[in-house]
Amino acid sequence: MIIDIHGHYTTEPAAFQAFRDKQLAGLADSARKPATEDLGISDEVILKSVEKQLKFQKDRGSDLTVFSPRASGMAHHIGSEAVSLQWARMSNNIIHRICTLLPNNFIGVGQLPQFPGAPPKNSIPELERMVKELGFVGVNLNPDPSGGYWTGEPLTDRSWYPIYEKMVELEVPAMIHVSSSCNPNFHATGAHYINADTTAFMQLIQGNLFKDFPTLKFVIPHGGGAVPFHWGRYRGLCLNMGKPPLVEYLMKNVYFDTCVYHLPGIELLTKVIPMDNILFASEMVGAVQGVDPTTGFDYDDTKRYIDQVGSLGEADRYKIFEGNARTVYPLLDKLLTKRGHAARKF
Repeated sequence: MIIDIHGHYTTEPAAFQAFRDKQLAGLADSARKPATEDLGISDEVILKSVEKQLKFQKDRGSDLTVFSPRASGMAHHIGSEAVSLQWARMSNNIIHRICTLLPNNFIGVGQLPQFPGAPPKNSIPELERMVKELGFVGVNLNPDPSGGYWTGEPLTDRSWYPIYEKMVELEVPAMIHVSSSCNPNFHATGAHYINADTTAFMQLIQGNLFKDFPTLKFVIPHGGGAVPFHWGRYRGLCLNMGKPPLVEYLMKNVYFDTCVYHLPGIELLTKVIPMDNILFASEMVGAVQGVDPTTGFDYDDTKRYIDQVGSLGEADRYKIFEGNARTVYPLLDKLLTKRGHAARKF
């Protein structure tokens, strides 16, 4: 089985975005806010909206996508905490509908109702709902709800601890994923996302989070930002700060995905990052769409790159495509086992 652990619902029906537009318009004029949360979106419309994802799954050879709301659409910095909560619940509900209609193609990961200055613990009720009621297997955690200004505390600060405690209790990992950038210095997908991935990893080196949460798991997307390319820098910084060796210190808890859109990047990732810490992902219909003129194939057809890495053995490929995802997402592993798809042993 090939599990793509990083997919976003970037093809939402027009009615869904229309609600969001009205919700945001209502911030300035309460008369313009939507009158109801009933969007009138039929199952047929939802199925139509994910036809591109289903085609990519078939054409590119993947089986199951771990699916979450549009990352840039979370926009935690807009409105109020109440607005964020309403939007998170609606976003998670529509992901749940997709996963209910197409359970063999999609499994849900949820959006939290974060807001700048709001304690992270305020997101716990929605975290519990998405796992216990909606059947989600993970959560997207925004390390910078301010949208590019980094006004909050680092991920290792104790203000985050209540939500980590709940994640451990529920057996769900978090993908560290920022949303849209409102800082004009940082292009969202070209700078803000990669900055955040790199920043989160460095915060984890500086802190000692996993001493307090030895089973907590984070996925850092987009290939880990700048980390694999500067692996020697981070190994050295870790030792210079008096920490244990980097692999020993962080890599029982931190994982990278393969949303790296060229073969040399994937080759570097698989060469420097431990094989147990790489999870297959494409973010298809996401940040980088279109055909790479140097290859003739879509940039986000990441399975194609992994297939070309000659140094990977059968056990390595199994770990990347399936095994590591089942380790990082225990609820996903339980679901697949219940469906009769047992994990392989090497």
